[in-house]
Amino acid sequence: MSEHTTAQAVTADGAVIRGTRGAAASRVALSLVWASTRALLLLCVFKVLTLPGADVTVDVSGIYHGWYEVLRTGTFPLSDVTWQYPPGAALAVLSPALLPFLGYALAFFVLTLAADAVVLGLLLYTARRPGRRPAGAWVWVAGLPLLGPTAYARYDLMVTAVAVAALLAAARRPRTAGALAALGTLLKVWPALLLTGVPRGRTARLSLTAFAATAGALLLLAGTAVPGAFAFLTFQRERGTEVESLGGLVFQVARQCGWRGQVLLTYGSVEFVGPYVHLVSALALGLTCAAFGWLLLWRLRAREYSPATPCDAAFTAVLLFTTTSRVISPQYLVWLVGLGAACLAFRTSRMAVPVLLVAGATAATFLEFPLGFDHVVAGDATGLVLMFVRNGLLVAAALTAARTLWRRTVPRRGRKPAGDDARGGEESSAAGTPGGPGPAGDTGSGREPLSPAAP
Repeated sequence: MSEHTTAQAVTADGAVIRGTRGAAASRVALSLVWASTRALLLLCVFKVLTLPGADVTVDVSGIYHGWYEVLRTGTFPLSDVTWQYPPGAALAVLSPALLPFLGYALAFFVLTLAADAVVLGLLLYTARRPGRRPAGAWVWVAGLPLLGPTAYARYDLMVTAVAVAALLAAARRPRTAGALAALGTLLKVWPALLLTGVPRGRTARLSLTAFAATAGALLLLAGTAVPGAFAFLTFQRERGTEVESLGGLVFQVARQCGWRGQVLLTYGSVEFVGPYVHLVSALALGLTCAAFGWLLLWRLRAREYSPATPCDAAFTAVLLFTTTSRVISPQYLVWLVGLGAACLAFRTSRMAVPVLLVAGATAATFLEFPLGFDHVVAGDATGLVLMFVRNGLLVAAALTAARTLWRRTVPRRGRKPAGDDARGGEESSAAGTPGGPGPAGDTGSGREPLSPAAP
């Protein structure tokens, strides 16, 4: 072996050692930050530390526990209009029964912590594969605590764990991704958007078939085994414009100009009641329909897929639907942080800016609930500023994500588009060729293929 070849080998070995040490140090740092921030969240929900503002644990100790007692009798809470969830939500509400030696609330918080750890574990495992990175894990570890104890005081974190698992499985196991997305949909509806960006062809057929089969089987089981499985549809339809929503800003401003309406607790949330509320609710629904139309158009026009596209598309879709919703509850930010973390686990993702905007919106949400919720309900200057900042960040994130997704996947005029699955992961025509993408969309050189739109 020549001296030049020996020097190259030594340099390469040194780079590998430095890379391994760097990855190990990153995992240790992630674990320490996760442990310390989650300890603070647990201290808050256990009420060792008391924050000013509303008690965010009431939903668990009161509402969830009440539903738990009803569900144990073999029926859904049909007389409770606050039950606005699909039948799979019963699994989350009943889950504390897995720890019968603990009280209901304590068991719920422990299981939520476990779901949080599962998300971190999935992101760390993904980061070890070629073409992935630990940035996604950092988004999850640092982003979730920005919401405060609300993150642990709702079952949305459990749903997010299922959603992240579905997205990270999409490239290599489309059937598993479809089944997990169906399970998530029966837990809280929004995971129905997870398959928005799966590559066309065989991957889409497998994942969508698994989704339909799993959802159909679970709905049939719920509908025949437990009375009232679909009562949530009526209760959800009756909801109005919530004070924290984008539409709610209209009335927050209108109150300063003499609008004669009220803020009431109705259908489980604090909503505006009075003149023009139905009109604004209809406009919000129109915006949601417009977002759906844009997503459909994007799906028809998209041609340039990268391994990150399913995550980027799911993040964008959920962000659009969340921002235009009549209700933007604080716990919705858990979904967006989890999907943003899944995006940034891929080196080919370009969603860093909208993910950072979501992180800012998450911090602003903590300031408005629970800390400043009295100001939001009262509609004073502080509440108005908080809502403009939080909802403004969400709007900016949604528009930025949509623009980024379109530019990265829709070919420009005059340029020959890539094949439907040329960049889609396991269906790449280059799979198995030397240096080409492998079964999961990885390349022989350890890097993921970029779309033709990439610089």
